Formats: sequence, structure tokens, C-alpha cells
Amino acid sequence: MSAGEPGSVVRRMLLGSQLRRLREARGITREAAGYSIRASESKISRMELGRVSFKTRDVEDLLTLYGITDEAERNSLLSLAKEANVAGWWHSYSDVLPSWFPTYVGLEGAASLIRAYEVQFVHGLLQTEAYARAVVRRGMKGASAEDVERRVALRLERQKYLLEDDAPECHIVLDEAALRRPYGDREVMRGQYQHLIEISARPNVRLQIMPFSFGGHSGESGAFTILSFPESDLSDVVYLEQLTSALYLDKHEDVAQYEKALKELQQDSPGPDESRDLLRGLLQLS
Repeated sequence: MSAGEPGSVVRRMLLGSQLRRLREARGITREAAGYSIRASESKISRMELGRVSFKTRDVEDLLTLYGITDEAERNSLLSLAKEANVAGWWHSYSDVLPSWFPTYVGLEGAASLIRAYEVQFVHGLLQTEAYARAVVRRGMKGASAEDVERRVALRLERQKYLLEDDAPECHIVLDEAALRRPYGDREVMRGQYQHLIEISARPNVRLQIMPFSFGGHSGESGAFTILSFPESDLSDVVYLEQLTSALYLDKHEDVAQYEKALKELQQDSPGPDESRDLLRGLLQLS
């Protein structure tokens, strides 16, 4: 990936995981590592999780502490640190984004597989411009027209991932509630239904609708997204958005629970073809 692309987030995660392995191989505690670079134990933890940017001097000192003296190995990791600090294209939208969201945009853009369940509204990657504008206006009450348009522009920019040659696989289950709840007027909803019918025919998009008629199901805890990456060193990440923050879960046992819930949702929902028929029915009724 070139500078400024979503790879910077993944590079932070890769570098962090490599530093953690090097530290553990030497039997050094996070506290001792933090002391060596004049930082706290929690700072080392955030570095190893790829949650913060890296100072070259800190990485150099940690590599020395971990006994990495080979010049080629040191240069490789230091180069990774520099690349990891490149700001993503979404950085220019930071003024209209909640503080936790840029990390998600970077992870989403680097994922090779995006799996999600949505219940409140259509998933952001599948929204039309008009529908996205209605959603953003509802969520940013009192915001200026310019800020609304910038948030919509970011959403449309994210959607370009799905159309690229190396587009990620996108498997999404939408609750029927997300389709029945109007955002915008009748024409906006008709346009959204038509767009879902069309984009769900793309080879990398698998869209299923969980109908009301099924009753209770495994998505009872609410919306979630599971991101998987092509790099074997990176674990899957579950993203849970809340009113004032977001959670990123990457522990195996947590991810496994959400994967189980999504698998059940996929098994219990009509398949993609039947789901398109449901969308056509909604389009006719609208």
C-alpha cells in the first residue's frame, strides 16, 4: 500500500505484535520495557496493541533492550515504524469524526473480509448518498451543512473499497428493522432498496436479510462488525460502536463468540437470492 492508505493502522498492529514477541522472548516485563524508554507500562501495552504512533528513538531503545543487534533486522522494524506513522486519507475528516472512529476506518480499509450485522440502519458500506445524508443529519443534530456533507463524503470514500480490484469480501446480515425504518423520504428509501439489490449481486458482496417473521435470533445483543486481515500475524477484530465510545475486541474467546453469533444469523436468514426477493418486495410496496 502507498503512503496514506489504510495500511498504516495495520503496520502499527504488526510492529506492536513483533515488539511484544521480542519482549516476551527475553522475559522482560512491560514495566521494565516502559522504564527503558521513560514511559509507563500502559504505554508499552498501547504500543504492542498498535493503538499509538511510534517514536523512532523509542523503537531503537526497545530493540537494543531486546537484544536485536542485527542491522538488517533493526532497519526493517524501524522502517515499519516510519510507515506506521503515515496519516491515512481519512485524517482530513478528523474534525467531523468521533475520536474512536479513525482507527475503525483504517482497519476496515485494510481488511480482506468484513462481516457484520446491522439492525438500526443499512450498513455504511452499502448506503446510497441520499440515505447516508439522512442518517448523518439524524445523528449530527445541530451540525452545519458543511460538516454533514464532509461526513457523507467520508462514507462514500469508504465505499470505494468494495469496487477495487482487490476488494474485500463483504458478508452482511441486515435485520428487516433496518429496512423498514425510514431515513429520508419515500424516494430515498426506494433508491436504497434498489442499490442493495444491485450491489448485492457483486461477487464480493453477500447480503442477507433477517426477517421479522423469524422471531428472536442470535443478534440480540445488537450490531457488530468482524474484520479479518490478510496478514497471518493479525487476529480478527470485533468492532462494537457505543454512544460515546467504541470497543475493539481481539481476544480469541471474544471473537469466537461473535463469529458463532454471525454464523447462526447467516444460517437462520434467507440466502442472498431470497434476500434480494425480499428487497424487491419492499421496493414494490414503497
